[in-house]
Amino acid sequence: MPEIRVTPLAGGTWCWWPTILMSWAFSTRACPVLGSRASSSTDSGTRFHILPHGMSVDDELEIKAYYAGHVLGAAMFQIKVGSESVVYTGDYNMTPDRHLGAAWIDKCRPNLLITESTYATTIRDSKRCRERDFLKKVHETVERGGKVLIPVFALGRAQELCILLETFWERMNLKVPIYFSTGLTEKANHYYKLFIPWTNQKIRKTFVQRNMFEFKHIKAFDRAFADNPGPMVVFATPGMLHAGQSLQIFRKWAGNEKNMVIMPGYCVQGTVGHKILSGQRKLEMEGRQVLEVKMQVEYMSFSAHADAKGIMQLVGQAEPESVLLVHGEAKKMEFLKQKIEQELRVSCSMPANGETVTLPTSPSIPVGISLGLLKREMAQGLVPEAKKPRLLHGALIMKDSNFRLVSSEQALKELGLAEHQLRFTCRVHLHDTRKEQEMALRVYSHLKSVLKDHCVQHLPDGSVTVESILIQAAAPSEDPSTKVLLVSWTYQDEELGSFLTSLLKKGLPQAPS
Repeated sequence: MPEIRVTPLAGGTWCWWPTILMSWAFSTRACPVLGSRASSSTDSGTRFHILPHGMSVDDELEIKAYYAGHVLGAAMFQIKVGSESVVYTGDYNMTPDRHLGAAWIDKCRPNLLITESTYATTIRDSKRCRERDFLKKVHETVERGGKVLIPVFALGRAQELCILLETFWERMNLKVPIYFSTGLTEKANHYYKLFIPWTNQKIRKTFVQRNMFEFKHIKAFDRAFADNPGPMVVFATPGMLHAGQSLQIFRKWAGNEKNMVIMPGYCVQGTVGHKILSGQRKLEMEGRQVLEVKMQVEYMSFSAHADAKGIMQLVGQAEPESVLLVHGEAKKMEFLKQKIEQELRVSCSMPANGETVTLPTSPSIPVGISLGLLKREMAQGLVPEAKKPRLLHGALIMKDSNFRLVSSEQALKELGLAEHQLRFTCRVHLHDTRKEQEMALRVYSHLKSVLKDHCVQHLPDGSVTVESILIQAAAPSEDPSTKVLLVSWTYQDEELGSFLTSLLKKGLPQAPS
């Protein structure tokens, strides 16, 4: 393989190796020979860069690619800036097929997941049943002398169905010719042979004995073959019968009821494929010529897009904060939107083309915690629970764009600041005719009897202390029968200060007579 050099993002297209080669293969000019650099340009001027599975573009921007399974080289991308990220799926398939594996994503928890929704309401039946039904219909048609047209796109379903028919023809020892369009499909098959490591596990295990993309029963198609008598099977592009070779063959074969066209994928409204799947049997072609469709029309979904179950599976795996649906039909997208919101409890939107959606995010800011602060917390004898949040008291310091939580003592030392004591004071009014000194002594005796686990002291100046809490008695000049207790504490002893205030507000016990 060529040497890979990751360079800063500087325009162009970032993708995996198969995508670069396919892009070259499907361009109008010949594919240039690969050199030893990780970036190259096509004749159109597009610059391609090889993307590893994950890379950091700079200190803020990260790009990560995930296997999408849709076609060879297909990828889903996570784009991360700081602590916020977006996953864009493009087309993907959550079900492994005969030549590619299933799409995969980890629990990346992006702020936003943008996903396709082509089959937003479809849940496909068993893949094996579909394959059996497909082979049965093809076999029955050629047995009665009919021709089978399978419109496909050059990449993906063409290879999938070629492998399926190749295996069946070999098992049944059939001699009916199978053809595929020359050009794009032939080039695609060539590059599939080169990129065996990107295919599914079965093909990777057996390709030493036999490369599944070296077909024995499938040959290149020539336009003249369409007029040949007798049965045949033809894979032709494009897949929606809107132009090209597939439409030309369809026009020749449509009038014979022995023949069959099998549509293996989605067709956009307005295409010939969509019209015949909707039951239309008289088509107005170019020059107002009417084409009567007598051949059998079958729809058998071998699409490489995820169905509704697969989309829900991907959203569940990624665990995004929000989902945005694209690439689908509005009514079907609305159904899927409600399903995601109800079953997965994730907010979902489906903006129209050109509409702007603004999504609020809650950025996560990483904070380092000093070892000294952690040791002090552990010394209190509280064993932290792994999944339960723990409240830590400390000072938050930002240095070189990094945040650290440290003890207040360490913060003062690092910043070269002097400590300032902040005390809170609460006034408690009590009816008592005794002098302030006697009042303070009664407070001391009462607290000494109640707070046996705390250090309670009676100081020479008449004040009382409980830990860092200071209690002083005073008599307002306007009412000598009322005494005021001034209770003050630091923020560290706020809980004890509040308790003492509530206790003293209930009054002092009666002194013995």
